[in-house]
Amino acid sequence: MSAYGKNVRYEISPVAKKVDRAMTHFIKVGGVSIIVAVFAIFLFIFSQIFPLFRGAEVTFLNEWKLPEGDYIALGTDEWTERPFVLREDGTFVFLDLPAGGVAENIRPDYPGDKTLSTLAYRPKAGYAAVGTDGGEFAFIRVAYRPDFTTGARTVRASVELESFHPIGEPGHPLRKLHLAVADNDRMVAAIQDVNGAREVHAVNFTQRRNLMGGNRLQLDRQHNLTGLITGKPTDVLVNTRCDSIMVITDSNLVHYLYRDRDGFVARQVFEPFADYPGDTIAAADFLFGDDSIIFTSTAGHNKVFSLFVHEPGNQRLFGQTKQFPDLPGASTAFSTSLRNKSFLVAGDRFASLRFSTTETVRWEDALAFPVTLAGLSGKYDRMLLVDDQNMLHIYALNDPHPEASLKAFFGKIWYEGASAPKYEWQSTGGTDDFEPKLSMVPLIIGTLKGTVYAMIFSVPLALLAALYTSQFASPGFKRYIKPLMEIMASLPSVILGFLAALWLAPILETRVPSVILVLMAVPITVLVFGTFWGKLPFDMRRRIPEGAEIFAVIPIVLAGGYLGWQLGPWLEQMLFVVRDPATGQALADFRLWWPHVTGLPFEQRNSLVVGFMMGFAVIPIIFTITEDALSNVPPTFRSSSLALGASRWQTAIRVILPTASAGIFSAIMIGFGRAVGETMIVLMATGNTPIMDFNIFSGMRTLSANIAVELPEAPHHGTLYRALFLGSMLLFMMTFAVNTLAEILRHHLREKYKAV
Repeated sequence: MSAYGKNVRYEISPVAKKVDRAMTHFIKVGGVSIIVAVFAIFLFIFSQIFPLFRGAEVTFLNEWKLPEGDYIALGTDEWTERPFVLREDGTFVFLDLPAGGVAENIRPDYPGDKTLSTLAYRPKAGYAAVGTDGGEFAFIRVAYRPDFTTGARTVRASVELESFHPIGEPGHPLRKLHLAVADNDRMVAAIQDVNGAREVHAVNFTQRRNLMGGNRLQLDRQHNLTGLITGKPTDVLVNTRCDSIMVITDSNLVHYLYRDRDGFVARQVFEPFADYPGDTIAAADFLFGDDSIIFTSTAGHNKVFSLFVHEPGNQRLFGQTKQFPDLPGASTAFSTSLRNKSFLVAGDRFASLRFSTTETVRWEDALAFPVTLAGLSGKYDRMLLVDDQNMLHIYALNDPHPEASLKAFFGKIWYEGASAPKYEWQSTGGTDDFEPKLSMVPLIIGTLKGTVYAMIFSVPLALLAALYTSQFASPGFKRYIKPLMEIMASLPSVILGFLAALWLAPILETRVPSVILVLMAVPITVLVFGTFWGKLPFDMRRRIPEGAEIFAVIPIVLAGGYLGWQLGPWLEQMLFVVRDPATGQALADFRLWWPHVTGLPFEQRNSLVVGFMMGFAVIPIIFTITEDALSNVPPTFRSSSLALGASRWQTAIRVILPTASAGIFSAIMIGFGRAVGETMIVLMATGNTPIMDFNIFSGMRTLSANIAVELPEAPHHGTLYRALFLGSMLLFMMTFAVNTLAEILRHHLREKYKAV
């Protein structure tokens, strides 16, 4: 004691007090910083996905007065610097938008004995076609070329008239014309007036490339299609593959004619607006890719019909796949995008930009003028409208993500070629007209599928292992087993994925019956051993140190597992037999039996492999936290229960487990979060295919694996790039929701068992 009666040993030094106060503030700052960081991550991800759900922005730029004349077509170059309008007399009027005004008028050198009766223009092909009163037609190539001789880019236009060819009956006028230009094929279809009646004729050409690099157009065959249609033809369409022609008649019927080796055959006749009596077709044209046709009616109805295989049968026929909100009136102008599935439809004082895949209206507005011609630029960044006073109105179009919408990400979409609406993820394709399929539903289901199978495998093993280690194992054994289990958590997931893909998957592929028997044999042998152990005399059992029973049961478990593994082929021969439909021979193969009986696929890299390997990765986390929770139950609880006559098992199940339930639940939820976010194992051990089932013998694609696969190739700030951030937001929200629910339930359990 000091002179003042104080014990100096228990005095807290001023330095310790300052350090304590500093650390208190440091911990507070660290906690707040973590919360701020989490919210900052949330805001960053949200800023990346927010543009996905914005509509198109259309801004008026300028307008130009066109020269007098009757215009029937509108086209533009890729940069929207030198668009053109096509007069009825076949003159191309090119405009110079950067400088303002007309750049040049180009009228091809039509022969003097030819009187033009109809014209058509296909922007995607870069070709126009003209028809004459004498039953002849010619292709006109419209080409653009950037010129950098002055340093700045200048767009040069050229118009080249090719030779005339006869079509249909000589000497009779052509009234409607449509064309298609493919790599080595061309086709023209025309409606012709013949003695007061209308006929439909088609001509197809082949292009031969010579050794000098030039092309030679060679007539292949002429077709008279009049006998294949009923009614008076009013319009005709040719698809870009040059293998089918659509003929529209005055009775609002659409005839689908398909070209095979012997010529054209009538495959289908349908009426787009049969459900609207009295309504008639106002306009029709192919959507980008020419697998879908957009129809508008005089009453303003708007539908899309696409080619898909109808059941029964194996032929692709047209069927309605989309119906858009009604237009304010009949359409008088129409244009499709050359970059995606968007299309622009306009009429008397209105214009509407729509996207076919998601069946959404991207932009729509009332105008102060009636529209006669409409066009979308090649880069999908300009919109051109011509009114009845020959005024050209130019608009800037900003619609970077037309493929994105809530329906696209979370609803069923009827994609081109599909027989029904479905959820699907397929971000890229082999052609320019591919429809991106960005449904998050298969990825969410794949994430849950892999997580569920991993938890089914890991939770029982981890909980029972933690229960044994904390309540039954001897202290000496516990000192070794717990560090070993924790070392398992340090194994890189890429190594586990590598082992799952190259070692475990081939083994499980051929030994599924053995796995079934092992999963049955191990618990059965443990139960049999436990029953036998309980019947042994007490004097014999007490000689075994407490917790050392494990060394007696391990050989029994290994023997039971080995026996089940060896008996797997026998079980396969007994139960999993299927007959080869070709030879009638009985085959004992689980890989063939499973699809035959269930109708579900069997794949080598499947959910069973993921369940085992990802469960192996999750076990250490659940085990460690659970064991800590069980060990932290006060020893007096265990002693009191044993003193009242309860067995060790009864004490563990009825006293220890309920008391530690809050910690155990937290362990399971943390393991669940670990499984949800796992990337490399599911990426390497599954087929990484976004499918929609919970079949244990098929793979999946998870949100995390999808981000790992797609993000390196996603264009910066593109639709796919932002859609992947949407997937990360879903992962963020899933784990946040699970953790919030876990905290609520943990608090409830802790209040219920507040002994600790």
